[in-house]
Amino acid sequence: MTQSPDTPVIAIHDLHKAYGSLEVLKGVDLIAPRGHVVSLIGSSGSGKSTLLRCCNLLEDSQQGEILFEGEPVRWKGQGLGRHPADRLQVTRMRTNLSMVFQQFNLWSHLTILQNVMEAPVTVLKRDPKEVEKSARMYLEKVGIGDKADAWPAMLSGGQQQRAAIARALCMEPRALLFDEPTSALDPELEQEVIKVIKALADEGRTMILVTHDMKLAADVSDHVIFLHQGKIEEQGAPASLFTNPQTERLRGFLSAGA
Repeated sequence: MTQSPDTPVIAIHDLHKAYGSLEVLKGVDLIAPRGHVVSLIGSSGSGKSTLLRCCNLLEDSQQGEILFEGEPVRWKGQGLGRHPADRLQVTRMRTNLSMVFQQFNLWSHLTILQNVMEAPVTVLKRDPKEVEKSARMYLEKVGIGDKADAWPAMLSGGQQQRAAIARALCMEPRALLFDEPTSALDPELEQEVIKVIKALADEGRTMILVTHDMKLAADVSDHVIFLHQGKIEEQGAPASLFTNPQTERLRGFLSAGA
């Protein structure tokens, strides 16, 4: 499929997600244009992480459209019985949407280099020598090139999260999805990871970022979405959204975190 440069990497329309009778997303729209950073903010339970997991098809949604580079996900069934119809399509899309989790999820029995190489070699079937070259380059890029042969347990939390980012980059994805990437870290280590995320944003990478860090969202985002109880309460450019919130709920949320 030939892509127009204007086709968003990810487009979501009227997305609904429930766990049984609990409706978590109640008709959400999201557009992630190529080269843009979209941040999702909101209090715990607002649906931010669920929306991110639906983007990556780690969660099934019950209604609405998800398109990756203009290609819609094909579904079968309805409501709580709705699932993707084509597992190969899901695998292809998911390998192009690398996710970085709050907990680093590194394999403890593999070195940092092996962790970064694992998916490109086993999932994408790429040549191990080429992948090793890329993996070492990405470890240098996130500032831990000297830790390639270390085990995850030998690294600080900030270093482990940077290794997880290198692992995501080594898949050469069309977009990076970050789920609270700094919330498990103490403030000093948090800054190491924020520096890497800012550098990736400066490179023009497409990213969707779930974060509790309003300064990070303000610094790196092209567009910010404030979710409240499964709906978009307010959205816009960070300069206007953070300095001139239009809704009482967003004003309350920002002042509570101040």
